[in-house]
Amino acid sequence: MRRPKPIDREKFLKDDEILVSKTDTRGKITYGNERFIDISGYSEEELLGAPHSIIRHPDMPKAVFKILWDGIQAGEEVNAYVKNLAKDGSFYWVLATVTPSFDSVNGKIVGYFSVRRSPDRSKLQKVEPLYRELLEIERRSGMDASKKRIDEMLKSEGTTYDEFIHSI
Repeated sequence: MRRPKPIDREKFLKDDEILVSKTDTRGKITYGNERFIDISGYSEEELLGAPHSIIRHPDMPKAVFKILWDGIQAGEEVNAYVKNLAKDGSFYWVLATVTPSFDSVNGKIVGYFSVRRSPDRSKLQKVEPLYRELLEIERRSGMDASKKRIDEMLKSEGTTYDEFIHSI
């Protein structure tokens, strides 16, 4: 499937709206609630079986997804501000809470569950400059350099990424 060209038009979630999706362990979408399907602009048929990265906006630093994937693969819940790309090229910001789903018999991770809410706009004013900086580092020096930068920032503040997200 061809990725849409981003346009400068933002869609907004209402404060009481929740986007829900589930994926398998490889990030392939296995479920999306009606609002997730609607705001993404894709049909349910287009989303099911597609990689969740189908909605990844190019303004998102890869280092943030590295933090997210490392955390959930380790069995942890991870929160992140994410800019998503809709099928029509518009974008929408969310505060995502992603958790692993475990097999009830042996506790093995069998997939991931993501709940996304409308972000606090004042917090986005702090997140967006950081993401721009990380993205520029990635363009110049790669994702590892970007990840190193965010790790250094978190270490200097004595916090984890999840704590940082909640504290801004």
